Amino acid sequence: MAAKIMVVEDEEPLCVLLKYNLEAEGYNVEVISRGDEAEIRLQESVPDLLVLDWMIPAVSGIELCRRLRMRPETERLPIIMLTARGEESDRVRGLATGADDYLVKPFSTPEFIARVRALLRRAKPEVLSSVLKVGDIVLDREAHRVYRRKSEIRLGPTEFRLLEFLMQHPGRVFSRSQLLDNVWGETIYIDERTVDVHVGRLRKAVNSGRLPDVIRTIRGAGYAIKEA
Repeated sequence: MAAKIMVVEDEEPLCVLLKYNLEAEGYNVEVISRGDEAEIRLQESVPDLLVLDWMIPAVSGIELCRRLRMRPETERLPIIMLTARGEESDRVRGLATGADDYLVKPFSTPEFIARVRALLRRAKPEVLSSVLKVGDIVLDREAHRVYRRKSEIRLGPTEFRLLEFLMQHPGRVFSRSQLLDNVWGETIYIDERTVDVHVGRLRKAVNSGRLPDVIRTIRGAGYAIKEA
């Protein structure tokens, strides 16, 4: 599953350029032009990395960064700050507010992509790793195989993506709507009850042979995979 990157930038030509190059690298990209809209969206779904412009309408990038660091769900979200401000004091302020990296416009596309890749590798290695392991479950992305206690588990493509997403965030609870956005995609309309069906299939497959249930159902909240 591709890493999800949100770009919050109001310069349309730059948005097009960043989106094109990030998608060419295989990332799943969402672009938002206003700070207040980005804040609402981030309450619904947290990406793997945020590219945030300093000067955006409604809520500035520096203020949005400050607010995100105060929320448990986004306090560790990797953030790259983009700005036309090049003074040292501005860079210090941006980093002190909580940004993980800082790029001054204009910047080269190769440098931007390299910064994104380096930050993801450092902060979210699980989204780049070809093998995920949670407890006694191993998921091999390249071979598209899943094992539990060394026995292979046969999964359909949807159940594989669902397990892959949950294994990237062990212990974290996701609502049905969050799972729809992250596993099925925002552009596809599927009833939320469909999530229950696929979670049921996944649970049956990974827990076959009377193995302990690793899929948690939190009533009124959603689903999670148990941490090791």
